[in-house]
Amino acid sequence: MTTSKNDSRSSFRRRPESSKIKHREPRAHTANTSRSAVQPLNSNAAAQPAIILKAGREKSLLRRHPWIFSGAVERVDGAPASGDTLPVRSAQGEFLAWAAYNAGSQITARVWSWHEEEIIDAEFFRSRIASALALRRDLKLADESSGMRLIHAESDGLPGLVVDRYGDVLVMQIGSAGAERWRDTCADILQQLCNPVCIYERSDSDSRTLEGLELRNGTLRGTLPDNVEVVEHGLRFKVDVAHGQKTGFYLDQRDNRALTETLARDKDVLNCFCYTGGFSLYALRGGAKSVLSIDASEEALQLAQRNVELNGLDASRTEWQCADVFAALRKLRDQNKKFDLIILDPPKFAPTAAFAEKAARGYKDINLLGFKLLRPGGLLFTYSCSGGISEDLFQKIIAGAALDAGVDAQIVHKLHAAADHPVLLSFPEGAYLKGLVLRVAG
Repeated sequence: MTTSKNDSRSSFRRRPESSKIKHREPRAHTANTSRSAVQPLNSNAAAQPAIILKAGREKSLLRRHPWIFSGAVERVDGAPASGDTLPVRSAQGEFLAWAAYNAGSQITARVWSWHEEEIIDAEFFRSRIASALALRRDLKLADESSGMRLIHAESDGLPGLVVDRYGDVLVMQIGSAGAERWRDTCADILQQLCNPVCIYERSDSDSRTLEGLELRNGTLRGTLPDNVEVVEHGLRFKVDVAHGQKTGFYLDQRDNRALTETLARDKDVLNCFCYTGGFSLYALRGGAKSVLSIDASEEALQLAQRNVELNGLDASRTEWQCADVFAALRKLRDQNKKFDLIILDPPKFAPTAAFAEKAARGYKDINLLGFKLLRPGGLLFTYSCSGGISEDLFQKIIAGAALDAGVDAQIVHKLHAAADHPVLLSFPEGAYLKGLVLRVAG
């Protein structure tokens, strides 16, 4: 398995918000709107569409978890199409939520609203988007970066919709049938509220395939500039929104990169799966003695080197290696190379829990090698962006790697995504990024 994060075998391909945002209360349905009435529990095609759960399977919804898996569904009344908004009802006919239906996914529906009186229309999406923008504004995230995640899917009440901002360019990623249905509406609202020069769509992630949706990549609104750049804590990074990984850059690691800078002085640093050099640049600016950066994509490494030049950093302290990271780590081990600080930020090994066992082997292998390459007293920054690997499981995997490496290690930091990637309390899956900083005993 090699480097680039959306696909470990792939190569490198891939204005301020309005301050007058108004929020609204849920609007009641008019008298001739029948969808909030109690649904008949017969399953003929002429019935009003609704999702009926099996007896006792409403518990997760009552705890406000926004996903409804196929195994919880007794039947779907009527003949709805994927993307339709349907009422979800218990086996007794009680209203539970409004949700976007997808006939071709193991996640049969994703919840838009828990309020029976809510109308899922353009005004609903305007309110949700405005609320997400207001959160980022209130957190003053623009003070430290011109790039941020504006909408974080389920955690912002908009399942399947991700929007990242890089200066005056917005990148939209749609990963569910419900968000697909409202794609143009959301683009129009974002254009009105954010006034970007371009909204670019990167709906080409693996989650689209799991949802039975075709991959799509292209301009939605405006014109994509030839040069897109993000400034983060004073460091400038070129961003390839059309072909780069994810939406072009790893905004979620912003705070963790800044921490790396504070701990890199006078250290020999190894940055694995380095992509366009985010951690490498922070380490250089932090006074690292040397930085070896490894990635399987030649194009990513070229862009990383341009980022070093762009920031006027000392390129003589850098070394760039285009290689399979697993093979490169074994070679460094065989050469008895040692480092003071190692960063392991690999691709998504486990998109779902079904891949957890295979992913665990991959995480253990690279961390075992990382421990063996550390000098006594060295620091290991290790991450998982796999939603199918829980924080507890990740820590157990790393503990097993340390044991096999014959080292004692302490956790000195537990790391997560930056604040523009909030986690809904009822949706722990939103905390996909987890990291540990470990110090190997001297």
